Order: sequence, then structure tokens, then C-alpha cells
Amino acid sequence: MRPHQSTPSHTSIAVADTAYKLVTEPDQGLTAIYNLLSSAKKSIDITMYELSDETVTGLLTKAVAAGVSVRVILDQNEEKTRNTAAYNALTAAKAGVHWANPAFAVTHQKTITVDRATSAIMTLNLAAKDYPTSRDFAVITGNAADVAAIVATFEADFTNTAIHPPAGENLVWSPANSRSALLGLIGGASKSLLISQEEFSDTGMANAVKAALKRGVSVRLVQENQNNKFTSILNQLKAAGAHIAVYTSTEPTSHYIHAKTVLADYGTERARLFLGSENFSATSLDKNRELGLIFDDENCMASVAATLSADFTHGAAF
Repeated sequence: MRPHQSTPSHTSIAVADTAYKLVTEPDQGLTAIYNLLSSAKKSIDITMYELSDETVTGLLTKAVAAGVSVRVILDQNEEKTRNTAAYNALTAAKAGVHWANPAFAVTHQKTITVDRATSAIMTLNLAAKDYPTSRDFAVITGNAADVAAIVATFEADFTNTAIHPPAGENLVWSPANSRSALLGLIGGASKSLLISQEEFSDTGMANAVKAALKRGVSVRLVQENQNNKFTSILNQLKAAGAHIAVYTSTEPTSHYIHAKTVLADYGTERARLFLGSENFSATSLDKNRELGLIFDDENCMASVAATLSADFTHGAAF
């Protein structure tokens, strides 16, 4: 069993001095996320596929006691069993807790918004059992347009109200615009693509990568491939010229590739990074509630490039 994260000291987190703060897992731990929660003065809104971290539920309980409005949307279509303890604890603490709209195949979004001013958009779930071994990222941002769009969508999703999520400046929503946004990112690459994926089964995304290879784009893929689940599509990509490193272990000595990222044309003026909850699967892109963003922060891109380049080197050549 993976060890539970210990509770760090909770100092405030400032995002005002930078538009984006990248958190890399498992390297940095959850301190930045815990600090974000602890910084709330008025409100915390969370949409989460899996919430089982007792440190998080403890911080949310403390926030409610301090007069902070806490509302949480939890997936019920796949993760109701794992989420029930958090649901019950938060309900007992008088937080607002809502089982996610069953109209979505899955609510796979992983987002925290504090004081309607700062949002963490994450590839990771709030599940302590996964922290020590999963490769994941989070971006904490104060981008006003993006945070406002996240807030508006949360308000609708909390009451199962239909909404076409606003895209803000950078947001990538499923099932609204994720497919078109990701196809646009891959289709616009002219030099290179560095991709990490937990799941890769979507034909449209595979065809976009193959088209990029055909026009001379260098492609490196870091892929989770337990039980050879995605071998068929990986064979296609390799045949088309992609360089692929696979991970197949959840042992403590090896990462589980849970991050979902696309870094296009890094090192050029056109460089852009996708980071979010969307996998390269039809369900994730077309039927789930998911959230990511496509942006061009230089520090975030440099850090993701370094991390995934190392993962590519340390993975098994496919």
C-alpha cells in the first residue's frame, strides 16, 4: 500500500506575482495544493474524479469551521465507492457536496478554485495512495478570464444545469472543445511534439500524430501501457516514425504515467503546452466532463520539457 502523505505546514500561497505556477508530482509533493486550500478566505470550489486524501478533507472541514464556503462535486459514475468517505465527512462538516451529473459518462475533471480568484487545474486526483508513484502535474493560475469560466461552469455543474463551458483564454473542456483544441494543437505543430498519456486509444488523435510525423514533425511519446493495453495503436505510431517510451509498473521504483500533456514546438516562438485531465480516448474527449488548458508560459513549458524528457530517457523503448 502506498503511504499516506504527511500534513505539511500550511503557509499561504501567492499566485499574483506569476500567472502560472507548475506543480510536478511526485517530485514536489502536495504542499502547494494544501497551501492553496489553506489560503481560502471566502470560498473553495472543487470538482474531482477521486477524493480520498484525508488531509484534504481535514483542510476543507477546517475551512468550513472558519466560515469559508466549501462546495465539492464528486464523480459517482465510476468512483462513488472511493468518494463516499469524503462525501460523508464533508456533509457532516456542513460543506456543500454534490454527486456529479450522471449525464456525463464520467466527471473526470480535477480542479480547485479558491476565492473565485485562483484555480488549480490538475492531471492528478486527490488520492494519497497515488501521490508517491504517479507522474502528474498541476497548474495554479490567477488568469481572470479562465478562473471566471471555471466558476461559471462549476455553478452549472453543481446543480446539473446544462452549459456550454466558456473557454476563457486557455481552457480545454470536455465534451465541449477538447477534441478540436487538441487536434488544433497537434495539427499546428511544425517542429516537435512531446506527449505524455495514460490512455491512448482514440483513432482521431492517433491520425493527427501520424499526420504530424508525415509532415516532418519529431514526435516523442511517454506512454503508460500496462498489460499492453495500447500496444496496437503504439505499433501504428512507431511504424509512422514516432519515438515511444513506455511505462508498465506501479512499483515504488517506477512512475505510473498519469499525466496528460502535449508540448508542441518547444524552443520556438510557437511553443504551446496542453496540460489537463483529458486522455486520448473517445470517452474522455467526447462524453466526460474534463478540464485542461493550452498556454505558453515559458517556465511551465521548460519544466514539463525537462521532466518528460527525463521520463522518456528512463522509460522502456517501445
